[in-house]
Amino acid sequence: MSTAADQIIHALRAGHEELAALVRDLKDDDLRQPSGASEWQVSQVLSHLGSGAEIGLAGLNASIEGTPAPDGDFNRGVWQRWDAMSPEEHAAGFLASNERLVEAYEALDAETRQSLRINLGFLPEPVDVATAARFRLSEFALHQWDAEVAFNPFAAVTPEAVPLLLDQIGGMLSWTSRPTELAGREATLLVRLRDPERTFGLRLGEPIMLTDAPEQPDGELSLPAEAWLRLVVGRLGTRYTPDGVQVNGPVTLEDLRRVFVGF
Repeated sequence: MSTAADQIIHALRAGHEELAALVRDLKDDDLRQPSGASEWQVSQVLSHLGSGAEIGLAGLNASIEGTPAPDGDFNRGVWQRWDAMSPEEHAAGFLASNERLVEAYEALDAETRQSLRINLGFLPEPVDVATAARFRLSEFALHQWDAEVAFNPFAAVTPEAVPLLLDQIGGMLSWTSRPTELAGREATLLVRLRDPERTFGLRLGEPIMLTDAPEQPDGELSLPAEAWLRLVVGRLGTRYTPDGVQVNGPVTLEDLRRVFVGF
């Protein structure tokens, strides 16, 4: 029977294979193209993913070996080294570094996937493999889109990742949203997702939060699930909005784009 950890590790592999296939064919000029992350070119996205994979692998190995987790000095050293690389080195480094991390997750046997606890450094307690891998999947899938959309305006979040990431969106809203953009307005929307289907409430106010599906909503937001993931992290600009995104009620889609500034 497939566990949550198994599914997430499978999605990490699927995402890596998709992005690696693109990266292997990129030319020097391609790496310097603007990405979906407003302040980064494609090579900088790959640098972020590659350095993150290196740090993640060090933490995973430390947990397996029972040694102290890498500290802030280790992380800063990794980032400084990657920052000094050329765009071409970012691409090659990403391919190698992320492959090593995915392989390390895949190498964990069934018992270890259940029992191992990993110190991520930014949480108060170590977490299980599924939680650690899900954090990586969230980072990877959305930055994968950043790289891919530079060459395909119709790019979408990898399908294998979408259902696995929906349940953690609520915990991200406090730092991906800007309630002040509402200028004091408050509303609760009924959110209807497709592929996969989900229904819940979105409370717009201070704070912005997810709720159970409201019986009498002020409006409704209907869209594909992968577009919802991109909306709440500031990646659903007009150019990248798929067909079938509909908003009615006291707020517009442009209001929501201003509220969800992402990372």
